[in-house]
Amino acid sequence: MKYEEVMEYMECKVNMLGSVPGLDSIRELLKRMGNPQETLAFIHVAGTNGKGSVSTLIANALTANGYKVGRYISPVISDYRERIQVNNRMISKNAVADGLTDIFDICTKMEEEGLAHPTAFEIETALGFQYFKDKKCDFVVLETGMGGTLDATNIIQNTKLCVFVSISMDHMAFLGNTLAEIAENKAGILKSGCKAVSAPQCEEVANVLKEACKRLNAPFTMVKREDIKTGRQSLKGQKLSYRNYKQVEIPLLGSFQTENAALALEALNVLQESGITLKEDKIRKGFLESVWPARFEILSRKPYFIADGAHNEDAVKKLMETMRFHFTNQRIIYIMGVLKDKDYTRMIQESVPMAEFIFTVTSPNKERALPALDLAKQIREYNPNVTATDSVEEAVEMARLMAGEDGVVLAFGSLSYMGKLRACFEKKK
Repeated sequence: MKYEEVMEYMECKVNMLGSVPGLDSIRELLKRMGNPQETLAFIHVAGTNGKGSVSTLIANALTANGYKVGRYISPVISDYRERIQVNNRMISKNAVADGLTDIFDICTKMEEEGLAHPTAFEIETALGFQYFKDKKCDFVVLETGMGGTLDATNIIQNTKLCVFVSISMDHMAFLGNTLAEIAENKAGILKSGCKAVSAPQCEEVANVLKEACKRLNAPFTMVKREDIKTGRQSLKGQKLSYRNYKQVEIPLLGSFQTENAALALEALNVLQESGITLKEDKIRKGFLESVWPARFEILSRKPYFIADGAHNEDAVKKLMETMRFHFTNQRIIYIMGVLKDKDYTRMIQESVPMAEFIFTVTSPNKERALPALDLAKQIREYNPNVTATDSVEEAVEMARLMAGEDGVVLAFGSLSYMGKLRACFEKKK
């Protein structure tokens, strides 16, 4: 099959299967593929907010040190192939077409034998494992999808390090209704004896992670906020110091990124303690070269137009802190689009009082999108200055006009429409 044909098959058949937590299907699929994951060494990253940023920093530091590093990303922004990368190069269309053709044949045989057809995420995870094996990766930085225990990525056994980013309330229908339940689910990626590091967490989450590590004899380190010293912060980048690292520069914007960077540095410290050779100047180089789309990303400067994939209450709180830091007393126009299975009421309450005007959009995710009209109706209870738009392109044009050169436009609410949003600016370039 050609690339276009496998993409159509994924869209028309496989994506209709939705999300099915559990490891039985991917275990059977990988077994029939020869278990490519067994040859790989993993850095497994779980949590609610920050997985992409932390994974980027760790992977780039390892790459700068001369290692061949695979990355598995979820979700993607603009291109399907973003999800599988080696040393920051996306998997080729030919590799996707050939790999998925082989996997589809296996899935068809599984169905014929009365077994469940693997889901899209399971298939993509298997494709990634095979590709990373073929490319002979030294490490794979592997992001979980939604959870931990029953996440398809948790089929792996050769985990060198578990990394826990900030854990907060999200995906409650699947992961649990309390922070402790969600943290327990995320902690499911731990393997006996593997090492673990965590971002600063609230006491409830920290206790769960510590107890899980104790049960599995997994050495555990948690970043302390008091060890993070923030340096220069501007709209061009920022610096931080963490323990033995002084004035490390990152181009990632947002106050929350200093904690993410400290977590990445702690993860790299633990890898060095495990015998992995890393040079500090190369780590700094990797950090300086780290970019991560739609995470407080500045798409233009007259007016400032910022894209951020904040899609839950905790992420929105951190986003608002960053906006207040950089844009105090400035006119701010929002573009907002959300998924209907998110706690968008709390996101609205946390964010919309700051906006002079809000344009709502409908996410391209047909099954999960909250229509722009419905979102505008909800927002109107807290801020009357809101209107629904017919497209992302219309929202971008109207927001830019309203902001003028001196205002600020902030687009956020869901990563699902960020690809379309960013494409508006690519066209202009």
